[in-house]
Order: sequence, then structure tokens, then C-alpha cells
Amino acid sequence: MANTKQARKRARQAQARNTRNSALRSRLRTAIKAVRKAIAAGDKNAANELFRKATSVIDSIADKGIVHKNKAARHKSRLAAAIKAMA
Repeated sequence: MANTKQARKRARQAQARNTRNSALRSRLRTAIKAVRKAIAAGDKNAANELFRKATSVIDSIADKGIVHKNKAARHKSRLAAAIKAMA
């Protein structure tokens, strides 16, 4: 356990940051899953709409540094390619 006042504050901050980052990562995964589900269902219009919303979520989370920019770009690229490949 932290012994100094500064270390106790740091522990509190780390816990709050971890909770916030976990929630944001969860939002990211949920947005990606929603697009994948629409693609699997074969609904191109819904997939496009969900992709537009997911792109916004992915970019904001990458901007905050929760995930790396390249990882965000990779997710967006693969989702876009999957939508484009739909018949």
C-alpha cells in the first residue's frame, strides 16, 4: 500500500484512469461488434450507418491514446473492406 500522501493520490488517480479507459475500450469493442453483426446479417445500409458511427468512436478513442492510431486505422480499414465486399 502507498505510504506517502503523494503515492496515495497517485493510486487514486490510477484507479480512476483505469476505470475510464476500460469503459472507453468497451465502447470501442461494442461499436466494432455492432458493425460486424450488421455485415454478418447482410444488411448493407445498417452496416454503413453503424460504420459511420463506429468510425467516430474509434477516432475519438485513438485521439485519447486509449488505443494506438495504427490500431484504430486497421480496424476502420478492415470494417470498410468487409462492407465493400458485401454483395
